[in-house]
Amino acid sequence: MLNVAIIIGSTRPGRKAEDVARWVYGIAAKRSDASFELVDIAAFNLPLLDEALPPSMGQYAQPHTKAWAAKIATFDAFVFVTPEYNHSTSGALKNAIDYLFREWNDKAAGFVGYGGMSGARAVEQLRLIMGEIKIADVRAQVGLSLFTDFETFSTFKPAPHQEATVSAMLDDLIPWGRALQAMRVQRAEREEL
Repeated sequence: MLNVAIIIGSTRPGRKAEDVARWVYGIAAKRSDASFELVDIAAFNLPLLDEALPPSMGQYAQPHTKAWAAKIATFDAFVFVTPEYNHSTSGALKNAIDYLFREWNDKAAGFVGYGGMSGARAVEQLRLIMGEIKIADVRAQVGLSLFTDFETFSTFKPAPHQEATVSAMLDDLIPWGRALQAMRVQRAEREEL
């Protein structure tokens, strides 16, 4: 079974990312082609990157990094739920991504953005980051507008058509995740020889 993390990409007090991620999880949980888990970066208490060695070396010293790495390593694909702050993703999500390298490699990602411009610019920033950490991102994405999917810009009430956009993104993500999972298994088998 493909394991997919729905990553809550904000740690800000009063954040909407958790509501959005739980909504995505509710839609995803109806599927039988993968298993889904909510992963809250706030639960890992990651300070600004405090590892002495580059993540590509995989030699983590800090307990919080080891816990984060162990969690991310268990997944085959990711749905990043991101707010848009100042035309980009949240600093907390970027920091969480930057902690690791190999744990992200050769996996798939989809995106759910939200904000005044439906989180589109935050997702574009994440797409640039994904290439560098060897994650294949899918084209279909979910964009939630503060104007139409949040009541008075604060209470999350997605427009009815948005459920279909989540399903379309997952329809792309799951096959990509499976293909990359098979590639990782084949590589591991070659390395054992």
